[in-house]
Amino acid sequence: MWEAWLTQQGHRRFFAEELRMKGMEKERQMIKEVAAKTAQKVVGPRAEEIDATGEFPWDLVDTFGKQGLLSVLLPEEFGGTTGDLTSFCFVIEEIAKVSGSSSLLILAQGVGAMPIVLAGNPSQKERYFTQIAEKNSLATVTLAEQGEGLDTTFVKTQAEKKGGAYLLNGHQSFITHGSLADLYTVFAITDPHRKADGISAFVVEKGTSGLRFGPNEETMGMKGSVTTDVIFEDCRIPQENRLGEEGKGWETAVRTLTVSKLAAGAQALGIAQGAIDFAIHYASERVQFGKTIASFQGIQFMIADMVTQVEAARALVYKAVAQRDAHVKGAENLAAMAKSFASDVAMKVTTDAVQILGGYGYMKDYPVERMMRDAKVTQIYAGSNQIQRLTVAHHLFQD
Repeated sequence: MWEAWLTQQGHRRFFAEELRMKGMEKERQMIKEVAAKTAQKVVGPRAEEIDATGEFPWDLVDTFGKQGLLSVLLPEEFGGTTGDLTSFCFVIEEIAKVSGSSSLLILAQGVGAMPIVLAGNPSQKERYFTQIAEKNSLATVTLAEQGEGLDTTFVKTQAEKKGGAYLLNGHQSFITHGSLADLYTVFAITDPHRKADGISAFVVEKGTSGLRFGPNEETMGMKGSVTTDVIFEDCRIPQENRLGEEGKGWETAVRTLTVSKLAAGAQALGIAQGAIDFAIHYASERVQFGKTIASFQGIQFMIADMVTQVEAARALVYKAVAQRDAHVKGAENLAAMAKSFASDVAMKVTTDAVQILGGYGYMKDYPVERMMRDAKVTQIYAGSNQIQRLTVAHHLFQD
C-alpha cells in the first residue's frame, strides 16, 4: 500500500507540473500575440518616421505600458510573468521584426529592472515596480565603464559609505535611456581590496543630486533610442537604495548580463526575420527579364540560406533562454554562444536582404537598410561577440 501511495503521489506531482507548464505556455503565446499585434498595428507604421527623425517615441512608451510590455519581467502582482525570460524574448523578437530601436526600448527596460528583480527586498520591489507598472517609469542598467566597455572586472565607479548614505563617483558610457530613465541600477565598488566581492548594487533615482549626463550620442542605427554617458559626482543615495548585501553585487551583475545577452539574441532574431519577410515580399513582386526575381535560383538559394541560418539561431537562443528560465547551471556559456551566433546571423541576413533588393536596398525608401544598420550594434552591445567567444573558450578550457 505504501508503494502504491508513493506512486500515486508521484503521478499527481507529474500531472500538476504538466498542467502548470501548459498554463505557462498558453500565457507565453498570449503575450507573444499581444506583442505581434502591437508591432504590426502600432510600431510598424511609426518605424520609418522614428528612424528618420531620431526622436524618442514617448507615444510607444505609453502603448507598451498599457499592453504590459514594459513589465514582462516583473512579478505577477505588478503585471509581469514572474521573471519569465522566454516571454520577454518573445516580446523583443516580435517588436524587433518591425523596429529595432523600439525593441531596444523594451530590452533596456527589462534589463534595467533585472537587478531589482534579482536582489531587491520586498519594500524596494513594491516601490520601484509600482512606478514601472503604474507610471511607465523607465529603467536602465549602467555597466559600461568609460574606457573599459561592458566588463564588470573593470568596475571603477566608487560608492563610499557616509553614515546612512553612499556617495557615488564614476562615469558610465553608452547607456541606453541614459538621460531619460527614472531608475538607474548601478554597480559600484564599496571595498576596493576585495575585487569582485567588493562590488555592490544600487538604485539611483532621477533627480538625485550629483547625477549628470553627457550629450546624446549620434549612432549609426537604433535611431530613436537615446544613448548617453551617465556621470556620478558625489551622488548621494540613501543606504535603503542598496540592492542586497554590500559586496554581493557581482553575482547580480553576472546574472543581469546573462539576461541582456539573451535579450540581444532575441532582438537580433527579430531584426533578421523582418529583413527576410521583406526580402521575400519584394522578390515575389519585383519583375526582371519578364518574371519575378523570386523565380531565379540564385535568389531562391540566398533566401533559403537566410531562413536556415535564422532558424538555427532561433533554436540556439531559445534553448539558452529555456536553460536560464530553468536555472540550469552553466547557462551563461550557452547564452554567450546564442548572443554571438544570432547577432552574426542578423548582420549577414540583413546585408543579404539589401543585396536582394539591389539598388533599392541601399535606399531609405525601403526598410532593409535600416535593419542592416540596426543589426550591427547587436554584435557589439551586451558584450561584444569577441568577448562572448572568450567566455565560451574559458568554459571549454577551464580546469
